[in-house]
Amino acid sequence: MECTINWQPASGMAFMAETGSGHIINMDGAPEGGGRNLAPRPMETLLSGAGACAAYDVVLILKRGRHAVTGCQVQVKADRAEVDPKVFTRIVMRFVVSGR
Repeated sequence: MECTINWQPASGMAFMAETGSGHIINMDGAPEGGGRNLAPRPMETLLSGAGACAAYDVVLILKRGRHAVTGCQVQVKADRAEVDPKVFTRIVMRFVVSGR
């Protein structure tokens, strides 16, 4: 798996990622950091990806177990360090799965 990320200098602090499967993900920074708030922040994208990956696994495992899954929602909340680099210090995922 791979992707390439390019900074878009004309847009301040915007970045464009091209995934190995050929998809484009746009990201932008907060205005106070030089961005223009035109797309999700890179850390939001990372958190969304982690939640979607976990949900994918949950649905796949349940379907393989022949459970009648009709929905899966993940509510993700994270804490970040106060100082740079502002890494995630805690991530909590709450899954709401529906079906029989």
